[in-house]
Amino acid sequence: MSRNIEASCRQCRREGAKLYLKGERCYSTNKCAFERRPTPPGQHGKRRTKLSEYGLQLREKQKAKRIYGVLEKQFRGYFEIAEKQKGITGHNLLIHLESRLDNVVYRLGLATSRKEARQLVDHEHFLINGKKLNIPSYIMKDGDVIEVRPKSKKSQKFKDILEVTENRTVAPWLSKDVETLSGKVIGRPAVEDLDVEIAEHLIVELYSK
Repeated sequence: MSRNIEASCRQCRREGAKLYLKGERCYSTNKCAFERRPTPPGQHGKRRTKLSEYGLQLREKQKAKRIYGVLEKQFRGYFEIAEKQKGITGHNLLIHLESRLDNVVYRLGLATSRKEARQLVDHEHFLINGKKLNIPSYIMKDGDVIEVRPKSKKSQKFKDILEVTENRTVAPWLSKDVETLSGKVIGRPAVEDLDVEIAEHLIVELYSK
């Protein structure tokens, strides 16, 4: 399965914004590379130029892809689905991305970053409605229950994760039970509940040309 292997901090510098790709490290002003060097990567990085309309649209699309860890073909597929649904296309797109299993794991505080959440899902650490599932792109639906596998609950890995994420706010469309290391989708994601800022209208404008 193809994936983006570019260094996380480099991706933040390229987009000119903190994308929180490395979990708790991103919240530290001492450890965060973007805090120290907010200029684009490369020898001419300090010459950040004013972007054209197309450039702004492209960068916003790239930012969204990097945040959610999605490559172009899959991202375009999400857009086409969003375009066919009722409502605002941009909102539908973001709701679809928010509903991904790896993002739900992250928003529940069962991983320190979306990247770590994908790895944990790949390694079959979770049960969805009582069954093993290792597909990070699986779209969670209202009523779906996610739980850390019994064997994994005893691991030091999840103890460390919970220590880091204990103060993280759980999205209002999710419920979490810390004692059982489980969560449930209790509603539909709303754009105002996102933990990142994405100008989705720029993405829609880019794909609508």
